[in-house]
Parts: sequence; C-alpha cells; structure tokens
Amino acid sequence: MINLVIDWGNTRLKAGWFANNQLIDIGRYESVDKLMNDISIRQAVQPINRQILVSSTAQSAEIIGQKLGQLAYKTLVLNGQTPLPIRNAYGTPQTLGADRVAAAVGAAALFPEQDCLILDLGTCLTADLVDREGTFQGGLISPGVRMRLRAMHEQTARLPLIDWKADELLDWPSPTARNTRDAILSGVLNGLLLEMNGLIDQYRHDRPELVVVLCGGDASVFESRLKPPIFAMPELVLTGLNRILRYNVENLQADTPDVNA
Repeated sequence: MINLVIDWGNTRLKAGWFANNQLIDIGRYESVDKLMNDISIRQAVQPINRQILVSSTAQSAEIIGQKLGQLAYKTLVLNGQTPLPIRNAYGTPQTLGADRVAAAVGAAALFPEQDCLILDLGTCLTADLVDREGTFQGGLISPGVRMRLRAMHEQTARLPLIDWKADELLDWPSPTARNTRDAILSGVLNGLLLEMNGLIDQYRHDRPELVVVLCGGDASVFESRLKPPIFAMPELVLTGLNRILRYNVENLQADTPDVNA
C-alpha cells in the first residue's frame, strides 16, 4: 500500500509517494486537476492508502479535498489541531505554518534524540529548533531570495527587478560588486548566507552537538557555503508529512491518544 502526501506551497504543488518510510517518487504539478489525473493513473497500477494528508500554505485545502473525495479518498488536512508525533511548544499553534511543522517532524524522525536546527529556504527563510526531547521550540521567519529582490525593486524608484533562478547561478557574487545588478544579487545572497551562518553559530554555542538540516527550493545554492556539518534534505517537508500521516493512521486504527494529549 502506497502513502500519498500533498504539499501545496506558495509557489508549487508537490506530491510525495511513499512505501512505508521510503520516498519512492515525487510529483510536481501545474494544477490540482493534473494531480488528480496522476492519482487516477497510479491507483490503477498500485493501491494507494485511502487516507491522504494535505498540507497547504497558500491555497484552501478544501479544493484538493473535494477532488479527492470524488475519487473516494479521505483527506486529512494538516493544521493546528492535527495530532503530531512531536510536542509543540509554539505559543500560537493555529498560526504555525504547516510547512514548518512538517519539516520539524521530518527532522525529528531522521535525527531522533538530537537537537535539530531546520533551515528552510523557500519563499521565506525559516529557522526552527526541535530539541532532543522531541519538542518544537519555535524559530524565526525572514524574507527569502526572491522576496528580498522584489522588495528592493518595489520600495525604490530605480533599482531593477533581478530575475533570479537558482540553477543558473554560475559564480558566487563578490561583496565588492562592480555594477548595480551584481550589487543587488550580492547583497541578497551574501546577506542570507551571513544570516544563516550567524544563526548556526548562535545555536551551536548553546548546543554543541546541534544537527543542522537544510531544505527548500533554494537550499542547494547555499549548501556548500554554510558552516559544516550540514545535512541537505531537499524533501524534508514531504518526509515529515508522511510521518504525520502514518502517526495519525496508526492512532486512528489503535484508538490511542496522541503525544500532545
């Protein structure tokens, strides 16, 4: 039986297909209808667990839930009330982004009984701590690469909007840039790099055995420049979503309380 988890972020719609804890395939889709078409094709080849977990940070999960219902699937939506396999010490769990929760659960599953700092580089940079007792302690949110580029363009009269594509970066920009375009890109990339390395230093000062986990769409650009050791886990959110799905299905089947009860 294959587990399916869906991550509907700010810029992309992704699905993770798991055999138990093993990620066997990733789907990326331009629309919900294309995702549903893929599910229909796959279910004809191999059975899919009838309970599917959906994480949505940008769109209403009801859109996917209604479509899944037409295919006779039950939708579990990740929100502030969803039982988790870790404890949540966040003061306002109802406002905590589902992607941050999923990444934290994924890190705790991959590195049990270790302090983990999760750096997620997407639309925003998020830096979150899960301690060795398996408690989500919180973190910070900062603008990501594209958000910083757009802000400088929109909040000034003459700075151009830089078309940023992570896979097209050939050389790391010098802090002594010789034209405006390079100066903007240098400020954003070097600023983010210094910010993340500063966070790593701060956390490692208090937790010397800290595990630093890097994920997100722009993670590969910074991976080799962050202070080692760094564990790059591009699909950490999907891994966490699958862990949450399995935890909820097992709890429902066993009729047992969750860890937060």
